Amino acid sequence: MGKSVLVIEDEPNIIEAISFILSRDGWAVATHSNGHDAVDVVRAKQPDLLILDVMLPGKSGYDILTELRADGATKDLPVLMLTARGQNKDRDLATRLGASRFMTKPFSNAEVLEALRELVSA
Repeated sequence: MGKSVLVIEDEPNIIEAISFILSRDGWAVATHSNGHDAVDVVRAKQPDLLILDVMLPGKSGYDILTELRADGATKDLPVLMLTARGQNKDRDLATRLGASRFMTKPFSNAEVLEALRELVSA
C-alpha cells in the first residue's frame, strides 16, 4: 500500500497502539503530540491521511482542522477525528468543520483500520 498517515495525539498509549496496528498493516506512520505547531507539521509531512485528536495541548483538533480546511494544500486531506467525548454536538461540529470520519475513544484496532482503508479508497 505504502500510504502515509500522521497521527496527532497526546496520549502515549494511543499513539503506540495506533502506530503498531497501522505500521503492521503497511502504513508509514508519523506522530506528533501537540497542537501548537500541528498545522506546520501536516504541511511539512504531507501525509495521505491524518488522524487528529480533539483534545490537544496548545490548540484543539477543531482549530487545527479549521486551519487545514482553509488552506488549499490541505483542504482535501482525509481526516479521522478522535475524541473521548462522543456527544452528538462534538460529532456535528467535527463534520461541519470538515472531518472525513469521527471516532470515539475507546475504539477497536479493527475500527481504525477499517476507517482508514475506507478513507483512502474513497
